Amino acid sequence: MIVLFGLVSFLALREFVTLAAVRRSDHSALLLSFFVGLPGQYYLIAIGWYGLFCIFIPVYGFLILPILAALSADSKNFLARAAETQWGLMICVYSISHVPALLMLDIPGYAGRTVLLQVFLMVVAQSSDVLQYVWGKLLGRHKIAPELSPSKTWEGFLGGASSAVVIGVLLSPITPFRPAQALAMSVVITVMGFLGGLVMSAIKRDLGVKDWGSMIQGHGGVLDRLDSICFSAPVFFHLTRYFFTP
Repeated sequence: MIVLFGLVSFLALREFVTLAAVRRSDHSALLLSFFVGLPGQYYLIAIGWYGLFCIFIPVYGFLILPILAALSADSKNFLARAAETQWGLMICVYSISHVPALLMLDIPGYAGRTVLLQVFLMVVAQSSDVLQYVWGKLLGRHKIAPELSPSKTWEGFLGGASSAVVIGVLLSPITPFRPAQALAMSVVITVMGFLGGLVMSAIKRDLGVKDWGSMIQGHGGVLDRLDSICFSAPVFFHLTRYFFTP
């Protein structure tokens, strides 16, 4: 699972960097992102070092990457370039890595079953995306952010999120959550997933593209399929760890 999501992060980061406004002077920072930051983050999951896993990229990555860019003495669009590199690593590696990080959790009475938390997260998040689209097509009238994502409507969001929450409650037997707790977790996943989709749409509009890539025929790139996971996975992981582990 760690290797699988490590590969997913690699492909997502490649998509992000391909569209970012990087220059030759950013190559050292990109090499560090791909070949130190990414494998380092997943190695910390493999050895179960939660403390460093949480701060490895948000602290050390965010500090070191702009330092490397500054050492190149290229100040053209420096702030934008540094921010794009940092956020590429944050979204594509740090956020996505929280899905396999669920395997690190030591939940009483749930030993050997943490992989089912991944199933719960992925099913609720992805079903919310799909059902928001379906409900939007059926009943959508009032657009939420037409400049960012013209297809997103309040009717679609409320209908899709509610349906996904019901699915989450039905999946509660495979989780350590009681039905009411599964409902609350599902609400968090669907809301964060929706907001994450808006943020990722805003980034795409700023970059002037419709999709992150074309790897999945007719569905865009890896990031187009995982935009909701990028924002819901970290919150779901830390809520589960805080409330359900010793």
